[in-house]
Amino acid sequence: MYKLPIILLLIVLATTVFAQDLTKKQGNISKSGLAIEGYDPVAYMTSNKALEGKKEFSVSDAGVTYYFSSAQNRDLFKADPSKYKPQYGGWCAYAMGESGEKVEVDPETFKVVNGKLYLFYNKYFNNTLKTWNKDEANLKKKADANWARFTK
Repeated sequence: MYKLPIILLLIVLATTVFAQDLTKKQGNISKSGLAIEGYDPVAYMTSNKALEGKKEFSVSDAGVTYYFSSAQNRDLFKADPSKYKPQYGGWCAYAMGESGEKVEVDPETFKVVNGKLYLFYNKYFNNTLKTWNKDEANLKKKADANWARFTK
């Protein structure tokens, strides 16, 4: 009689633990568990700006901590986290498309396309956003396929 609810509960718990482990393992997350180097993932979408978040407006999702620049942004994220999380686990979109590698990003170098956040490497005179823009459709297709290998 109670077996089905218990089995369902175990499946839900196992799925949640797996999702947390996948995010922590595959995502561009600091050793302390912080995403996007503390930048506000909602601000990219709502303000088209890279704004540093504040610790007092933080949320933990799937074992990862996100900072927000306001309580309003924090609440928007809590309502729909997947809407605001960066693509490819927060790794450089260009590198994911070009070579399938996980490359660090500059949180201030980003692009929002069709409601999705893409982050890019931008150091030592190498702004990969500029290269991405020259062949976005092809690189995005490759990046999607390459990222799928990490999430299997």
